[in-house]
Amino acid sequence: MPSLEPITSGTRPPALLRRGWVGGFFGLLLLLGLGLYRDYGVGWDEQIDRLNGIINAKYVAMQLAPELAKRQPTFAEIPDLYGSQDTDHGVFYQLPLVILEKVAHVEDSRDVYLLRHLVIWLTCAAGTWVVYRLGAWRFGSWHWGLLTAALLVLSPRLFAESFYNYKDPVFMGFFALGIYTLVRWLRHPTWQRALLHALATGAATDVRTMGVLLLPLTLGFGALELWQRPLVRRQLLLSGVLYLPFTALVVVVGWPYLWENPIGHFLEVFQSFSRYRTDMLTVYLGQEISVRQLPWHYVPVWLLVTTPPAYSVLFVLGLASVAWAAAQRPLLWMSTTTGRLDLLLVAWCLGPVLAIIVLNSVIYDGWRHLYFIYPAFLLLAVRALHMLWHRWRAAGSPTGRMAGWVSLGLFILSLSSVAYRMVQDHPYQNMYFSLPGTAAGRWFERDYWALSGREGVEWILTHDPAPQVAVGTDARSRLVLHNAQLLLPPAERARLRMVPPDQATYFLTTYRWHPGPYNAYGLPIYERQVNGIPILSIFRLR
Repeated sequence: MPSLEPITSGTRPPALLRRGWVGGFFGLLLLLGLGLYRDYGVGWDEQIDRLNGIINAKYVAMQLAPELAKRQPTFAEIPDLYGSQDTDHGVFYQLPLVILEKVAHVEDSRDVYLLRHLVIWLTCAAGTWVVYRLGAWRFGSWHWGLLTAALLVLSPRLFAESFYNYKDPVFMGFFALGIYTLVRWLRHPTWQRALLHALATGAATDVRTMGVLLLPLTLGFGALELWQRPLVRRQLLLSGVLYLPFTALVVVVGWPYLWENPIGHFLEVFQSFSRYRTDMLTVYLGQEISVRQLPWHYVPVWLLVTTPPAYSVLFVLGLASVAWAAAQRPLLWMSTTTGRLDLLLVAWCLGPVLAIIVLNSVIYDGWRHLYFIYPAFLLLAVRALHMLWHRWRAAGSPTGRMAGWVSLGLFILSLSSVAYRMVQDHPYQNMYFSLPGTAAGRWFERDYWALSGREGVEWILTHDPAPQVAVGTDARSRLVLHNAQLLLPPAERARLRMVPPDQATYFLTTYRWHPGPYNAYGLPIYERQVNGIPILSIFRLR
């Protein structure tokens, strides 16, 4: 029976050439991040995420060294773990960041958040490497793996959020690692690889609870291997016995909230899949609707309008090609390495979307909660490219070859257009839409991370030399000003006074929950637009 081995295509290129290209790609990626990480503002959730890490750090310290913890100067100001509203968020990633702050001796808010932005970029770059490895394994070539990684980097919204979103792009990398360790275990089922996969599963779950989706994928595709590969059944069963208990151990150890009542607290957290603690409005297709009443098409539409069109077209083609291959001779297709791996990609990509729809789970801010399916989305898109490439090379007619050249030119043109948009929109690649800007601005949420607040506050302080500058914003958006001042130098931070609008000299808005114009304030004295969409306006009130 066919085994789960990498697909090879042709002779393997020299290792030196591969190392040069792959090393150069990821070296440039790291340098790019080092050059850009200071440019992004503090996102809406960053302070909350950091506080969650600090609360858990206090709890761990109280469990391990209570007397030492009580002597810390800020101990009394830190809330207790129980009673905190974010206990349903794991801290496998946030807790080490808090420790890193202490080790690096950074205390001023500007230094703290710049350090955190750098670390999250490095983490997401590591996740990109995992996606490269998955692509190289699936297509049997480092070239195709590198193309998959390049498409991930040239995904504007993911690129921007890789500097300040501690949850979704980070979880995407951890989940991709879980898929990678699963594939390696299925390929050669040893107890070491089973434990490594359990570690990856537990870590992903402790970053976001949806990491538990790795469990049914592991059990389902493990059973499929047992059926198709009788020669490795004994190794699969013996090593697989270790997977579930070790995964449970990692989840509990890495999530302090579970320590005192692992089963009860985890079930409580798991229920948050299909509910949200408060109601909230979001702009979708031009209407403000409750996040508890989102239509079934919310995720597919958001995914399509925020993904480069060429990727979406290739994904549909790749999905169709998988369905066609499976429909021809299902049992034979299932017995092949490519068939089982493509089925895994489809389950990884579509399974969570269907679960969100069926469970009517609450999501918001676009489809960011499902970013972890995006590597599978790209791998299916690259599958279509891989298929078209080989058909083009096999084409004997001049018409077929000409069609191939035209298609290749259009694809390169599409990538160039995306890269150009990313440069033009910097540092607001999170505002990328595949629609015209005027339509996107009317139909969908804009800068829901409120990153542009930093630019607005800096502009006001640069153009107003007064020792104290009073700035106001919408009542529900006061956090925008608070987050914006975190990256100011201390002297500038001291000049900023955050006040209600009726006491302010300047009114700043990022249009969150207020998509319409502010006619009562007249014309803005400063405005930032991205592809024709206003995301920041400043009005002088007096």
